[in-house]
Amino acid sequence: MEHAYTQTPQHKINSGFGHDSTASEVLQGIDLTGKFALVTGGYSGLGLETTRALVQAGASVIVPARRPDVAQEALKGLEHVEVDELDLSDLDSVRAFAGRLVESGRSIDLAILNAGVMACPETRVGPGWELQFATNHLGHFTLINLIWPLLTAGDGARVVATSSAGHHISPIRWDNINFDGNYQKFEAYGQAKTANALFAVELDRRGSEQGVRAFSVHPGGILTPLQRHLPKEEMVALKWIDEDGNGINSAFKTPEQGAATQLWAATSPQLEGKGGVYCEDCDIAEPAVEGVPSVGVKEYAVDSEQAKRLWDLSVQLTGASIS
Repeated sequence: MEHAYTQTPQHKINSGFGHDSTASEVLQGIDLTGKFALVTGGYSGLGLETTRALVQAGASVIVPARRPDVAQEALKGLEHVEVDELDLSDLDSVRAFAGRLVESGRSIDLAILNAGVMACPETRVGPGWELQFATNHLGHFTLINLIWPLLTAGDGARVVATSSAGHHISPIRWDNINFDGNYQKFEAYGQAKTANALFAVELDRRGSEQGVRAFSVHPGGILTPLQRHLPKEEMVALKWIDEDGNGINSAFKTPEQGAATQLWAATSPQLEGKGGVYCEDCDIAEPAVEGVPSVGVKEYAVDSEQAKRLWDLSVQLTGASIS
């Protein structure tokens, strides 16, 4: 039965979970036996915790990885997990992986777009695209569009785009998306994370009548390999770590706590019939309040007009589209 699409209100639903909830807690009582999940970057940091928790709940998981040998090693001992090769910054690699997956004919129940790069030195890929926008957004955009038949083939699917409170740093820079001549690593990261949130808004609008719902999430602050491009002295200055490399920010989460929000968004019965919203601390987030940094979601990151504009631009750049 088809339903008219209505955007889910961007307000808390009082899920009963919170900042300290863990992956295993949000999956308590949820049986994923027979479900097939895709987790990009599912072999490191949050992704590894996400893969581990899905398998424990009964799911089979495919982990596409830029470094398949490293992924195989990290996932050793986990049953029902397979690894394939995927470099999100290279659209030929995305097309090749998507082609193999579609050929397998399996329907996908959950897609968690967890892989990402943060605050890296200026790097250009493809036709001169800025790496963070290309990897975090355009690669995932292309992948989901190419495997769309697998997401619509089952009894409903969820797509979760891992955004970040980093989206507070920057909206989409429509006049210079690739930061040509003016690269700023954190602003470029912020733009990419805004793009992840906007992607979920428009994907949910387009997919809801076919049973596909999409969400974006802020996993929380967590020390993971995502910070690999940041010099130690910079993380000390940000008060993330001390001089010995130990985490000192009390607001930071453990990886298992960090994986909880994307797992909650991917599986919670509380989100049945909902979609297109930005989530944090295992609940739908409230709109951001002026002057309160990094909490809630900025209006520009869940704006339906901006989301459509980004979708159209992404189609133009990648040539990929579900419709």
